[in-house]
Formats: sequence, structure tokens, C-alpha cells
Amino acid sequence: MELRHIHYFLTLAEEGSFSKAAQKLLIAQPPLSRQIKDLEDELGVSLFTRSSKGVILTAAGEKFRQYALQIDYLSNQSIEVVKEMNHGLQGTLYLASVEGRAPHMISEWVADFHKLYPHVEFNLWNGNSDDVLQRLQNGLCDLAVIVGPYNQEHLVGKLLFDEPWIAMIPITHPLAKEKGDSVTPEKLAPYELIIPSRHSRLQEITDWFALKNVKPRIICRMAHVLNAYELTEQNVGIAIYPAAAAIYADKSKVITKKLVDPAVTASYYITRLTGKNMSLVAEEFWKYVVK
Repeated sequence: MELRHIHYFLTLAEEGSFSKAAQKLLIAQPPLSRQIKDLEDELGVSLFTRSSKGVILTAAGEKFRQYALQIDYLSNQSIEVVKEMNHGLQGTLYLASVEGRAPHMISEWVADFHKLYPHVEFNLWNGNSDDVLQRLQNGLCDLAVIVGPYNQEHLVGKLLFDEPWIAMIPITHPLAKEKGDSVTPEKLAPYELIIPSRHSRLQEITDWFALKNVKPRIICRMAHVLNAYELTEQNVGIAIYPAAAAIYADKSKVITKKLVDPAVTASYYITRLTGKNMSLVAEEFWKYVVK
């Protein structure tokens, strides 16, 4: 078994298809298939279940991935340590984050960190909090910026920012014509709503409405706030998201009102796995952010 087998295996596991993995690895598909088959023959197990739709890891594949991630991590870290001896801190930071306020914060961090450590490269990934946390737990990123809550038993987190929740309302909607820059659950209850797709958000929003003895009418759950805004602009419904969503709003088409009574906030955190050793780059970046 060679390091390239580990790299090919992890790429195929992430991409879920031989064609996509081969494209990412910049090799032809047949050599990739042979390398994976050689790895399976050496281990004496099938690592993937193959179908016309792609590949998924078998139980043995899932177990092997845990060790493969550690091997890949140690390989990359050893290279970073040796290079750093002559050239200063270098390597790649793998950071996953949510939308909203996070991209603005991250862009400032990256700009400043790059000035301090010009040889460091960045691999940034975006999704909803559940997807981001899954990526962190699977070892596919070093650090993650999420909107709480999170499991404090398995993760270490540092609060970065709080912001209120808002409602994005089509300009032609009756609520848009009412005075004031805030709106209550009672006012929203009769209308169809678009909310974040994160599982915990449904219960959270339902609880806000329950405080006023009303139920939300959820028509759509959407991971990406820009898509939610586009649906709002088309008058599909009212979108309820953290306040950073307002940056997308064209005030001639969509207005925003702060959600009140209850007045609720979204909290952004940078997180890492409890007790997990990270690369030197990730450790320095963590120190830079949480200082």
C-alpha cells in the first residue's frame, strides 16, 4: 500500500463517483479503478459498493476511511514540519463555513493571515451548519464556522458574533405595507414561510411560534440563503433567516423586518474537534482567530 492509494481512496469516497474523482485527481478513470481494485485486493475486502449512480462506502470502507484520514493527515503534517524548517509556516488550511456573516469574517482572517504567512494556502468550503459539522467530524476540514447550537462534548467553540433573525418579505406582500421595521410570529403565522434546512432550525422556529400559541406554515426549507432570497423575490413565501441575509435584498423587491417577541439571535462560532491534533497551519490559524 502506498500513499497514493490512500489519496485516491479518500478522493473517491468524497466525490462518490469514479469519473468525478478521476477528474479531480487529473488522471484517467481506468487507472483510478485499477488502483482502488489493487487496494481492495491487498486488504481482502470491498471498500465501495458500486452502482450506475456512483459508489458508496461499505462498512469496511467506512472503517478504513477513519485510518486513511489519519495517515493522510500525518503525511501532510510531516511535510509541513520539514518545509517549515527552511521556509517558515506553510501548508493548506481546510476551513468549512456557513453562509451569512461567516464569509465576510473569513475573508478578513484570510487576508491578514496571508500577510503573516504568505506560503500558506487555503481550501474553503461552504454549506449549512449540519453539512459543515459533518465535514469537520469526518476529518475533511480542520476548522468550521457554524451557527449554533453545537455539541459541546465533542467540539470546542469560540463565539464570534451574534445577529438577530429577520423576515425577508416580498414588496407586494401585505406585511410589507405595514409600518415598522419588526414583525412578530403572530403576524407571520397566516403566511407560507421559507426557513433554513438545518434539522434543529425547524424545531427552534416552531418553538418561537408556540410561545404565541400559533404554528408556522413551512412551505420550503432551503440550505442556501441566496436561494431563499430568490424564492422570496418570486413571492413564493416569506423567508426567515439570520440578519446577514439582508445583504442580498433589493429593497425595490424585498424588504426585511426584524423578528421580535421573541427577539432571537443567531450566534456564529468557530469550532474544532475536542482532543484532535491539527496541522501546524490550523493551530496557528485557530490561535489567530480566538486570540
